[in-house]
Amino acid sequence: MRIVLFATLAATVAGSVCASDMGTPEEAKAMSLRAQAALNAMGREKAFAAFADPNGEFRDRDLYVFCIDMAGVLLSQPIKPELVGKNMFNFDKYGDLLFQDMIAVAKNPGAGWVDYKWPYPGTDEIRPKTSYIATNDEGFFCGVGAYK
Repeated sequence: MRIVLFATLAATVAGSVCASDMGTPEEAKAMSLRAQAALNAMGREKAFAAFADPNGEFRDRDLYVFCIDMAGVLLSQPIKPELVGKNMFNFDKYGDLLFQDMIAVAKNPGAGWVDYKWPYPGTDEIRPKTSYIATNDEGFFCGVGAYK
């Protein structure tokens, strides 16, 4: 009985620790809007450098800023920089055409939420995720995603 109780308690505590290491959708939206303002104020080059800084204000736990043009080309992605320059328009590995959905929101109304499925960090498990995306003055959009 003690072993079962301990195992249950350990699993609960581990789940809580992992959950606290993840950003919330509200935090993702706030970061996305800060990224939009930064990009509009400082331009693409300086903003992308700020987004890539692992100790900067645009990296928080699992939250980070990605940017994509209206054709689906990834412009900035600090976690997987090898994807920058790749066209993600038809990407559907996890059952969603998420980049097409993001482009549709970016075109009209210009900002909003896009729901999709994405691998959970450190696992092979596919979980629901949502990104808040916002178009900027340069005509592309940036977003920040959080697990639901």
